[in-house]
Amino acid sequence: MLDFNSVDLNLLRVFQSIIDERSLTRASQRLGLSQPALSYSLGRLRALFDDQLFVRTTGGMLPTPIALQLRPPINRALASIREVLQHGNQFDPMSSSREFHLSMSDLGELVFLPLLCERLQREASEVKISAQQVPIGEVDERLRLGQLDFAIGNMPSLKASTRHAVLFREPYVCMTRKREGLPRCTLEREAFLAMSHVLVASSESSHLTVESSLQAAGLHRKIGLRVPHFTVVPQIILRTDWVVTLPQRVARLFNEHGGFEIYRLPVDTPEIEVTVHWHEAFDADQWNVWFRNLIIDTLREE
Repeated sequence: MLDFNSVDLNLLRVFQSIIDERSLTRASQRLGLSQPALSYSLGRLRALFDDQLFVRTTGGMLPTPIALQLRPPINRALASIREVLQHGNQFDPMSSSREFHLSMSDLGELVFLPLLCERLQREASEVKISAQQVPIGEVDERLRLGQLDFAIGNMPSLKASTRHAVLFREPYVCMTRKREGLPRCTLEREAFLAMSHVLVASSESSHLTVESSLQAAGLHRKIGLRVPHFTVVPQIILRTDWVVTLPQRVARLFNEHGGFEIYRLPVDTPEIEVTVHWHEAFDADQWNVWFRNLIIDTLREE
C-alpha cells in the first residue's frame, strides 16, 4: 500500500498534463517544466503505480489501460484541490478579470454572445469570455478537465454525463426574402418544395433532427447551396429567391429590419431544446455557480 504522506501531489498534475496533451513537449510547456524534469517526474509516476502509464508511439504518448483507469479519479482529485484553494480568494465579480471559456455554435455566438456581453458590462465589466466551437465529441472531456467552463446549445448526448439546465425550447421555421407573390400566412408544401433551398451542413443534433423529419415526411428539397455555417445566409437570402430552414429565434434576429418573410414549416418537426452544460466536479465552485446563474437568467425563456 502506498504511503500517502510520501507521495508528491505535483505528480498528479504531471499525469494530467501528459494524458491531456499526449506529448511530453506540450506537457512540459503547459507545466513550465524542462523536458528532463518532466521525464524524471514520469519515471516517478511509473514507479508509483508500477506501470508504464504512457507508451511512445508515432501518434504521441499513448496511455496504457491503467492510465485510462486512473484518469477520472485524478481529474476529480485535482478539481477538488482547485475548489479548496479558491476558498481563500475573495469572490467579487465586479473586480475580477477572470476569463470563462464557453463552447457554442456559430448560431449560438450570434444569438447568445451579445446578450451575455451586455449583461457582463453592467454587472462585471472586467470579466472576460472566450468563445469557441468545440466538436461535440470533445465537449464532455474538456468540461471535466476545466478547459471549458460551459457548453450551450442543443446537445442531448451530453445530458447523461454533465450537469445541465434547460434554457428554452423553440421550433424551426423557414425564411425567404420578401417579394411579390408570396403567401401572406402559410407556405404550403408545394411552394416550399418549388423553391431552391440553402442547406447548412451543420453537425448539430437539432439540424440533423429537422432534416430527418423533413425527409421522413417526403419533403426532398431542391438544394441551391450548401454552406458549413449560418453566418453568410442572410446576405444570400436577401439576394435570391431561395429559402432557408433555421431556428425561430435566429430567424427573428436575421429579420431585425423586416426584409424577410418567416413561415412555419409545412410539416410538424420536433422543437429543439437549448441547454447549458457544466461538469459535476465544478458544481459547487462559486465562480461556476455565479456565471451559470448569469447565463440562465440572461438566456432562459420563462
